Amino acid sequence: MVRFRLNGEPVDGATEPRMLLSDFLRHVLARTGTHVGCEHGVCGACTIRIDGMMARACMTLAVQVDGAEITTVEGLAPAPGRLSVLQAAFRRHHALQCGFCTAGILMSLDTLLQAEPEADAGRIRDVLSGHLCRCTGYRPILDAAVEAARALRKETQNA
Repeated sequence: MVRFRLNGEPVDGATEPRMLLSDFLRHVLARTGTHVGCEHGVCGACTIRIDGMMARACMTLAVQVDGAEITTVEGLAPAPGRLSVLQAAFRRHHALQCGFCTAGILMSLDTLLQAEPEADAGRIRDVLSGHLCRCTGYRPILDAAVEAARALRKETQNA
């Protein structure tokens, strides 16, 4: 049995000691926003946050997160039917095509922008280097992230 908080809500479920967190999220909890690509921690599609730190769900055992706070892409929206600043920027810039990599990229960029609201295009590129996208050519993703960073900085200054 493993218990943790997922996007602010308590969850629990039975798991084998060797079950991956990505499989636990998708198959036991039916939370399919976290995608599984390479299953080797290389592509970044399964990126989530564990206790505020980026992690690859395909490289983490479910039992390792007992008692942890997990955030997945489903937890980025501020309310049902609303998009976060970053998600809205992705939409405006058409920063996804097939969408397979998008959840992991959003998680990494959201984590970056929370920790470093002053992140510039170079820093954003550094974070994107941990993700494989076969569709967009990365330009719309970078443009969306730069726009979101600007908007979040402006929000912080006006607060």
